[in-house]
Amino acid sequence: MSQRRPADVVEKSRRVYIAHPTKRDREEFITAARRSRSLFGSFGGAPADDEEYAEYLQRSKREDRACFLLRRIEDDALIGTINLGEIIRFDLQSANVGYNAFLPFTGQGYMTNGLDLVLRHAFRTLKLHRVEAGIQPHNERSIALVKRCNFEFEGLSRRLVKIGGRWRDHERWAILKEDWQAQRQTNR
Repeated sequence: MSQRRPADVVEKSRRVYIAHPTKRDREEFITAARRSRSLFGSFGGAPADDEEYAEYLQRSKREDRACFLLRRIEDDALIGTINLGEIIRFDLQSANVGYNAFLPFTGQGYMTNGLDLVLRHAFRTLKLHRVEAGIQPHNERSIALVKRCNFEFEGLSRRLVKIGGRWRDHERWAILKEDWQAQRQTNR
């Protein structure tokens, strides 16, 4: 595991932090992605070889992306990824969010903590107005995650994304900056 310098940390909570992926994360990342293949099923998955990880790093440097590794504070363990993509500026100020959890860290609340950190970064630092998640209708764990983070269901996009050689329907879930701020005020 690679210990992070304070400058590497983008946002943190008491349990987890998010940091941008780097070349030094490659081996640990690929090992975690391979170990977690059984989680991904028909939902896609994280880069699981050198070439895919190199492409992920390249994409992470684009202006229309913000990619994060989610790590546990107590031991720097790699929990998963949470990425903002298709960041659109001008009148929209929006992005899509995607994520992958790694074994053995599922079902412990880490992804909820991490998604909250990414939303904080999206709304406070990136000044976005809207974050949307596209989720396959049978992905119950992912739907539960966005519900815990107060995303609202907005509809179904038929045959939206090609995954595993097949076009797949996706539910659209979204959260607006003002809804996120109101929820944070309520939880104080």
